[in-house]
Amino acid sequence: MTPSTIELLTSAEDRRIAGLAAAAIGLTLAEAAIPLPIPGIKPGLANIVTLVVLYRYGWRTAAWVAGLRIVAGALALGQFLTPAFMLSLAGGATSLAVLAAAMHLPPRWFGPVALSLLAAFAHIGAQLWVVDVWLLPGASILGLLPLFLAAAWITGLANGLATGYLLKSNPQPEEDFP
Repeated sequence: MTPSTIELLTSAEDRRIAGLAAAAIGLTLAEAAIPLPIPGIKPGLANIVTLVVLYRYGWRTAAWVAGLRIVAGALALGQFLTPAFMLSLAGGATSLAVLAAAMHLPPRWFGPVALSLLAAFAHIGAQLWVVDVWLLPGASILGLLPLFLAAAWITGLANGLATGYLLKSNPQPEEDFP
């Protein structure tokens, strides 16, 4: 019997996506270790990576990085296929869809901060919708809306400013990711 081997060929883009997804996963795991005063409100630091990737490598690569981060982060935290995973998946998919549309808006008025704010509001909107439709149907969550919208505004603003800073501090993307 001859041993069989499977050889997977990886491209520079595959290595770039893996490295960027690893950075986003690391931020997700670090964020999970931070005690938060209000359940369900997190800074969303991994979204900074997604926005930088969107600007540097395009929407397709950003979608790969975000998707890998959501799945691998949930697996690492023991939350895969739990309500927390579904909330993250809904928020991530909706914010990616909004970013796909927003990429076509005039960059003069829709830079990193505006895109981050749009993504943050889309993310929390999708999560609240999942809570309302699936997790707590019939419960009124409208009273929590101002709190969550304020948190989305603060985190979206902070993440957008961080993204803008990172894009300006290193204006040229690397050709090959190590």
